[in-house]
Amino acid sequence: MCEKSKIVTQWLKKVFGQQPVPDFEVNTRTIEILHELVENSEMRCREVELLIQDHEQKAEEYSSEAAHLQEVLVQGVGFQPGAVSKPTADLLSVLEATAEVLKVKDTSLGSYLPAINKLTNDVLEAEKKDRRLQRELSTVRKKMTATAVLRKKLQDDLMKITHIQQVEAATAEERLLNMDFMKNKSRDLACRNKIAQDKLDSRQMDDSLTHQAILQLSEKIAALKEETLPLKKKLEPYSDLSPSPALARVKIEEAKRELAALDAQLEQKVDFMNTLSR
Repeated sequence: MCEKSKIVTQWLKKVFGQQPVPDFEVNTRTIEILHELVENSEMRCREVELLIQDHEQKAEEYSSEAAHLQEVLVQGVGFQPGAVSKPTADLLSVLEATAEVLKVKDTSLGSYLPAINKLTNDVLEAEKKDRRLQRELSTVRKKMTATAVLRKKLQDDLMKITHIQQVEAATAEERLLNMDFMKNKSRDLACRNKIAQDKLDSRQMDDSLTHQAILQLSEKIAALKEETLPLKKKLEPYSDLSPSPALARVKIEEAKRELAALDAQLEQKVDFMNTLSR
């Protein structure tokens, strides 16, 4: 690849001479195309050199043959160049030029017809090659257009991906900041919880006054109520019996005092827990 690039650079400098080489996109594809052009150009140059050498050789042959024919005409038939009329000389010049163009050895009809046929075939082949080159050029232009469209699409996709990455980076940074805030908040709450726990320990609060203990007590009371329901149902048939009034009043008063004491104790615990929670 480096060798091809060097050959292309030298060829471009040689082609443009003193003029600066136009800027172009240097990639593997362009280097391959230009290297192919360099090979074709060098091959054409060699062909032109060989053609020039062939023409020079033929010119020498024609000059030698013309000199020989002129000598034959002068010595054989006494024909002098100045003795030919101008129209005849013009016709001979045209005939000579035509022979040179057709690259024939003599001016006979047998030499002209094959040369004209070959020239016609060359023209047809050149036209055929030109049409093929035009098709290839059209294909290359289509590919270049598709490549340009694809390149534009890739650039747009790259811009979108870059934007998404920037958004994701900002979101990640925001999440990190939120995570740091939550960590700090968690440490602060843990510290406050430790301070509150130390205060409770310093006050030597009875475990029976904690919220969990009160909940457990409430559950036990509810369970006891559930257990007393069957007993109450068994006592319902005897509710109409009249017990001893004095004994009933004593029992009622004792039950009221016990119930009042339990209510007062429960209210004290609830008030104490509310005070701690504030």
